[in-house]
Amino acid sequence: MTEQALLPQSSDLSLTEARELTKSANLTEQLIDLIVKGEFEAGSKISEPELARRFGVSRGPLREAMLRVESLGLIERVPHVGARVIALSRAKLIEIYAVREALEGMAARLACQHITEAELIALEQLLNTHKAHIEEVEGASYFHQQGDFDFHYRLILASRNSTLISLLCDELYHLLRMYRHQSQRSHSRPQQALSEHFHLLAALRERDGELAELLMRRHIMRSRLLIEQQLETEQGANQ
Repeated sequence: MTEQALLPQSSDLSLTEARELTKSANLTEQLIDLIVKGEFEAGSKISEPELARRFGVSRGPLREAMLRVESLGLIERVPHVGARVIALSRAKLIEIYAVREALEGMAARLACQHITEAELIALEQLLNTHKAHIEEVEGASYFHQQGDFDFHYRLILASRNSTLISLLCDELYHLLRMYRHQSQRSHSRPQQALSEHFHLLAALRERDGELAELLMRRHIMRSRLLIEQQLETEQGANQ
């Protein structure tokens, strides 16, 4: 067989691999969204054959997607059970918020050094949008935003620290989204949180890293205390 005859096969193989990778990436996003929004309930078992049938994919891309979702902490492997959706315990939530308090405080300090004027303007526009709509939607859009629409997400990206970005935006971010979707809106504090975000924005504009870190740590600490109170109330009601 000539070299020219081999070229199309090589190209076809690369195209197939690219399609499989794209399919796996799209499936990963779909699985994350379904878990975060509670369509797969916390603690429920995930059947790979059923998922393969549901999404019309082969087991290869599905396994890749499952591994990625598992690496984000949204599913876990249990001996003799298989894969199941993570159930966020009180202790786990408190751990996450303790880590957030330290790391996002650091991200806020670093962001003061690296954030651009364009990013500051975009943050201000984001907060003004939230301010305009927060009453209309009862705070839902404020706490359930994701990606570039989330104040914390943008601030973390502005730190320009790849390790912090990986830890906070990949490993913890979706767990927090999952909790926010599952928690009762009546326990949220949208007005106070929005005010705290505006104070953080002011510190960023002043390039005051020490103040930004302090404000961020206090901001997340208040959220943690609110969660603790909420969980204690729910626990007492169930007893």
